[in-house]
Amino acid sequence: MQLLRDIGILLKKEAVLEWRQKYALSGILLYVLATVFIVYIAFVRVDARTWNVLFWIIVLFASVNAVVKSFVQENNRRQLYFYSIAHPSAVILSKVLYNTLLLGLISLLSFAALAFITSNPVQETALFFLIMFLGSLGFSIAFTFISAIAAKANNSATLMAIMGFPVVIPILLTLVKLSGHALRIIQDTSYWRDIIILLAIDAILLALVVVLFPFLWRD
Repeated sequence: MQLLRDIGILLKKEAVLEWRQKYALSGILLYVLATVFIVYIAFVRVDARTWNVLFWIIVLFASVNAVVKSFVQENNRRQLYFYSIAHPSAVILSKVLYNTLLLGLISLLSFAALAFITSNPVQETALFFLIMFLGSLGFSIAFTFISAIAAKANNSATLMAIMGFPVVIPILLTLVKLSGHALRIIQDTSYWRDIIILLAIDAILLALVVVLFPFLWRD
């Protein structure tokens, strides 16, 4: 119960900080809308396969910009204060949960903007929204923990790029394949197996983060 209470308090703190720094969220929204508009100017007509790839490219880079600040923006004094009042699992889980909600919102905005400006090739909306949620969760877990590691290093931006690429590739490939089912680009009835694989990837990443973060937090 204490862990859930700490997560709730820290989650509220994340929301308050985000509200105070509206420029960060505004910059992400501007990036999404500008990218979608450039896609419209460049392609005008976008087929389903291209739409699928472009959507996840937009979401991926927006996710990096949104999550990279999770730990990098916090100074040592603030981290020491959190260390003294909360369990490390509560700290990392609150950030993962908040970033999942934020990335889910960004994914919905990207989908709405891309569907409005180009077209909406999605044939199975419920499945596509489920894939967006699982993708937001996977990106949130991966980038949040990498942000925590990068915050301990001097060259955090370079470290984010080097460590993030191999972690995100399996998630991204699975997401592109699954969304292909939602767009009916891929005619295969065994897409539930891919969903289970994506869930397993998210679960393994979350378990590793919960186990390893306390050691990183003590440093």
